[in-house]
Formats: sequence, C-alpha cells, structure tokens
Amino acid sequence: QVQLVESGGGLVQAGGSLRLSCRASGRTISNYYMGWFRQSPGKEREFVATIGWSGATTYNADSVKGRFTISRDNAKNTMYLQMNSLKPEDTAVYYCAASRRGMRSSEDGYDSWGQGTQVTVSS
Repeated sequence: QVQLVESGGGLVQAGGSLRLSCRASGRTISNYYMGWFRQSPGKEREFVATIGWSGATTYNADSVKGRFTISRDNAKNTMYLQMNSLKPEDTAVYYCAASRRGMRSSEDGYDSWGQGTQVTVSS
C-alpha cells in the first residue's frame, strides 16, 4: 500500500496562495488515481479535486473551480494542489488520497490517505 504525506499548509490572508504537496512512498503513484479532500471543523470531509494517472485529466469541485489546480509529477512520486484566490471558507485540514479504482469524488473510492495538513485563511 502506498504511504502519503502532505505538506505546504499554513496561514495565509484572503486572496493569497498556497501550494500543497503530497509525497508518496512505498509504491509509485503512476499506478494510482489521486485526489484531494478537505475537512473543516464540525463538517464532513469533502471532495476538492482528482487527477488521472498521467495528469492529463482532472476534475474539481465547483467550490474551487477556477481557483485550485491539481497536478502530479510521477517522476517525483508527488501530487500537488495549487490554491489561488483563497477564501476564509477554504480553511480546513487538507488530505491527499490514492485510488486504484478511478477518479472518484467520494471518500470510499480511495484506499490510502495522508495525515492531513492545516490550511487557515484569515479575512
């Protein structure tokens, strides 16, 4: 099973940018579909974005379209989430996940999860 570790979270002002990274170990991510989810206090974990094997196909949640970009570098065994025009409502713990089954927007489609990285957007 692949192990995932997120990094790049932090505190940023509204309108700012952050880039999250998800580094994999144990197995190459080139055989996995990958995704980002987030969870705010008191809320369920929600889908953010997903990406296919090669990186050519992506799908974003409506709430982040036009602001967030998911990408991957299989040679570095790493996935990214570029977050621009951040809003206070983007504040959450962000999780990366890996799936063998396809580009999924539901949690149960993923087999491996990272521990999460906190993103806080101040107004």
